[in-house]
Amino acid sequence: MHTIPAGLQPFDVNGPITTCGRWKDTMPKTRDPAAYRLYINARKLWRSKIEWQLTRQEALSILHDVQAAANQGDWGARALMAYFYRNGLGPLDTNHVLDPDAEKLVEILRSAVAAGQAWGYYDLGVAHEHGYGGAAQDEQIAWAYYRKAAELGSPEAQMALASAYLKAERDDAEEAMVMCAYKQGHGPAAYKLGSYAKLSKNFAAALEYYQAGARFGSKRASVALRLMFDTNEWSLRDKQEQAVLKAIEILPDPERERRYDQIADALDLNPDLKLARLDQVLPLPPAELPAWNGIQDAVEPEPDGPPAY
Repeated sequence: MHTIPAGLQPFDVNGPITTCGRWKDTMPKTRDPAAYRLYINARKLWRSKIEWQLTRQEALSILHDVQAAANQGDWGARALMAYFYRNGLGPLDTNHVLDPDAEKLVEILRSAVAAGQAWGYYDLGVAHEHGYGGAAQDEQIAWAYYRKAAELGSPEAQMALASAYLKAERDDAEEAMVMCAYKQGHGPAAYKLGSYAKLSKNFAAALEYYQAGARFGSKRASVALRLMFDTNEWSLRDKQEQAVLKAIEILPDPERERRYDQIADALDLNPDLKLARLDQVLPLPPAELPAWNGIQDAVEPEPDGPPAY
């Protein structure tokens, strides 16, 4: 058994429900525009293809620019470097440019924790749960980090605590944690809430949650919506369920099915997409469908002004 680091408290699944914050509140208020642009352009290139499709030159360019932005202090770039040190970059012999390095990964995570950032606490908890990069394998320490991360606003940590509460049959606590993540625009939380609503036959609520999930970038929510309008799926529903859906004007709709299918494919390639304009270009019934020029219609253009988290 190891000592829980100062500033952390054990997570008691049977104790009071953990409070939760917003991860953006733990990030710097300002961001260097040059470093941000270097990072974001490299990330866009990385996300523009399935990783094995990258050329070696593209992979080298991504690594160079993300590392440069990280060295200039951009925390988004440092988080992406942590990802690269966890997974490597370039899965093929022809484009491999970086091996996984658990020690360098944990070094970045410890610096994020020192800066008080929610994502660092969560990821360092993962390191302690599995015991890599010099982090002692200790579940109690891992869950203390998850608890702190949830308090600071990590949606991933909030969902981890939600799962623990669910196993302990504390439905109220689970719902509170999932809702914390949902309110921060976390796609998996929206999908889970939609699934619960669907199980309860509250299809109107399920559609709203799924739509929010698609807007937040959840492929699973997009697939769920595609299935709601799929003709074959409709034919498999019982008459009572069909009647409930008809009452809220949910009917087989090949065009909506096609658009959600395109969104799911796009999110499979680029999970970073946030479809802020989804409700304008693909509204839920009974709204009429406007013209559709593809997935980019739903993507909100980057705002002018200084970059922020």
